[in-house]
Amino acid sequence: MPLAWPVLVGQLAVLGFATVDVVMVARFAAADLAALAVGGAAYITVFIGFMGVVLAVGPIAGQLFGAGQHAQAGRQVHQAVWVALGMSVLGSTLLAFPAPFLALAQATPEVGEKVRGYLLALAFSLPASLLFSVYRGFNNAVSRPKAVMLLQLGGLALKVPLSYALVFGMPALGIPSLGVLGCGIATAISMWAQLLVAWLILQRDPFYASFRITGRGLDAPSRPALLAQLRLGIPMGSSILIEVTGFAFMALFIARIGTTAVAGHQVAINLVSLLFMVPLAIGNASGTLVAQRIGAADPQDARRLAWHSLWLGIGVAGVMGCVVFLGRAFVVGLYTGDAVVVAAALPLITWLVIFHLADAIQAITAFVLRAYRIATVPVLIYVAALWGVGLGGGYLLAFNVGGAVPAALQGAPGYWFAATAGLVAAAALLTAFMAWVLRRVAPVTTTSAVAGSEQPQPQ
Repeated sequence: MPLAWPVLVGQLAVLGFATVDVVMVARFAAADLAALAVGGAAYITVFIGFMGVVLAVGPIAGQLFGAGQHAQAGRQVHQAVWVALGMSVLGSTLLAFPAPFLALAQATPEVGEKVRGYLLALAFSLPASLLFSVYRGFNNAVSRPKAVMLLQLGGLALKVPLSYALVFGMPALGIPSLGVLGCGIATAISMWAQLLVAWLILQRDPFYASFRITGRGLDAPSRPALLAQLRLGIPMGSSILIEVTGFAFMALFIARIGTTAVAGHQVAINLVSLLFMVPLAIGNASGTLVAQRIGAADPQDARRLAWHSLWLGIGVAGVMGCVVFLGRAFVVGLYTGDAVVVAAALPLITWLVIFHLADAIQAITAFVLRAYRIATVPVLIYVAALWGVGLGGGYLLAFNVGGAVPAALQGAPGYWFAATAGLVAAAALLTAFMAWVLRRVAPVTTTSAVAGSEQPQPQ
């Protein structure tokens, strides 16, 4: 898909932020890597949930763009900025005071202190990240993902040397080695630079003239428009939050087992996150195209795009999962030369093929449902599958609750087994629900998109 590859490259650049941190910190100190795992889980929990709320601008603007209502689509950007600013205040406060996350992880004093510094730096980064999500959501909605991709690549290009300098230090320039704290500072600088360039592009690129986004100041908050975004955005954010915390909290609980266990988990989760960028890109592109066809009142083509995207995602995910599984020892060795950490990571990748395939299916179906402005039912599915089966079941297995868990499923492997089972359940339920929606429910109209009605009308 022409829309999928720029999204993929851009998402790989975003994940590159985390990958660069993992690779550098893994070579710096095990305690800093453990702090990165705990701090990263806390940040992802906050950022991803709020980002999901902000990205509601995408389906709404996409439907308006498909209907040719460019000025109204541009107005949605202004309202999304207000949503992002509100989310930033709450999110930055949570990151600056991370006591609940540290309590969950039962972090040692040394690791806890490193986590606090890392998250304080990311508290300054969060507003830029959420405001850039507005730019990203809108550009994807109007079939302009390359504009996002280029900025994300630029941000990564700035992030790499900054992280290296701040993690390991450059005595000749008077820069001390900061370890994991350096990663947070580098991220904050890169994200604010990325946002500044995005704003300049919105002002100067003639493509955006018809949307009337700039040149007239920021629109005052509009209650109907804000409610429209929040009605869709809160369930969207909740779904993404549940999905992410289902895995992020794994790191917090696995941290209780020990530094080596959580370091091995961090390597494995970063690897599957890299793989996930491909189905995420396919899902993002399919959601954009489906929303535009809904706005253009072409339900038959919307259904066709939905199913084609799902089958494409299944095929690509199956091939990628098998290739990485077969070369897992080599791939893990690229992350770290620490034999103990490698030994902790390899058993977790046993479930990679099924994990990745189910992850791809649930992601693509969720994007299609959001294009139809349906987000509440997926929340319920994610709660049962990812929190119930995955996180809850993983806790029972990992910590041998009841005393009858086989040794092979205790510790971190138990969490990965349960997480895989939860993803399979979510994929099956979301696919069945999407099939019902495509068969029984008519797409929402552009009018209802503006008004904020979430549920489409039955045929």
